[in-house]
Amino acid sequence: MSTYNVFISHAWRYHDDYDRLVKLLNSAPYFSWRNYSVPRHDPAIDPDTPAGDRQLRRELDNQIRPVNCVLIISGMYAAYRHWIQVEIDIAKGYKKPIVGLIPIGQDRIPAEVQQVAREMVGWRTDSVINAIRKWSI
Repeated sequence: MSTYNVFISHAWRYHDDYDRLVKLLNSAPYFSWRNYSVPRHDPAIDPDTPAGDRQLRRELDNQIRPVNCVLIISGMYAAYRHWIQVEIDIAKGYKKPIVGLIPIGQDRIPAEVQQVAREMVGWRTDSVINAIRKWSI
C-alpha cells in the first residue's frame, strides 16, 4: 500500500473543515497518508508584515514541494483568497495536482479553484481518496 504525501489548504482562523477532512482521511480504510499541512498559527509569524509574509511563503513552499497531491477546501476560498491563491500558485509552480473539495451544502464553487483542480469532489471518503489516488504524482 502506498503512502500519499498530501497538503491540505487551510486557514488558521477557520480550521473546522480542515479538521473534518483530516478525520475523514485518517479513518479511511486501506489508505495511508502523510499530512504536510501545518494548520495552526505560529504567533511568531505576522503575515501582515513583509518579513512575516516572506517567511510564511517559504514555509508553504517547503510544505507543498514534497507532496503528491494538494487538496483545496473551496468553501474557504472567498474568505482567504490571498493565501489560498498563494498555495495554488506554489502547487502549480511544482506541477502538483490539485483536487478541489466542493463546499458542503453549496452549489457555488469558486471559479479560481475549478480552473486549477484536476477534479472537484464532494465530502465523501471514497470520492476524496479516489481522487488522491488517481491524481497523485
